[in-house]
Amino acid sequence: MNSKKLLMLVEIAIFAGIGLVLDKFSFSLWAQGGSISFVMLPILIIAVRWGILSGVATGLLIGILQILFGGYVLHLVQGFLDYVVAFSVVGLAGVFRKQILQAAIEMNKKRMALYITLGIVLGGLLRYAAHAIAGAVFFSEYAGDQNVWLYTIIYNGSYMIPAIILTAIVGSFIFTAAPRLLKSN
Repeated sequence: MNSKKLLMLVEIAIFAGIGLVLDKFSFSLWAQGGSISFVMLPILIIAVRWGILSGVATGLLIGILQILFGGYVLHLVQGFLDYVVAFSVVGLAGVFRKQILQAAIEMNKKRMALYITLGIVLGGLLRYAAHAIAGAVFFSEYAGDQNVWLYTIIYNGSYMIPAIILTAIVGSFIFTAAPRLLKSN
């Protein structure tokens, strides 16, 4: 195994651990689950540094760790959606990696921030969708007489939208303030 691949694997493991810790330091809005945290930030960092597959792997590890350290799993499919899928898809933020790296080479911080924001919006909205599907299918009793899809979209949006915005702001700040973090070698 070459040293670059080893470095990538070590960073994935470390950032997955950081993600788990960041999720524990969160602002919970609802008793039924969901919180505003910076758990997506380590996934974003790895996805931008190493690419989509590494970002997805980091999200996958975070999801598995969350299950192991007290995740609420009502049903196997719900657990898969709320943890494995929801956090893995955040790694798709790496789809804008080339544009971010090009903007960094050109020293264009506004374009860097734009593509970092687009990446986390993409990954965050996909995570939001996974939580919303799991909510509509497995937690419909909380909707009462309301439309279950409208309820789950509002419920999950109440913490996901602020989390996406905060992660985009902090991620943009981190990479524009220290573009050397983009280099994975």
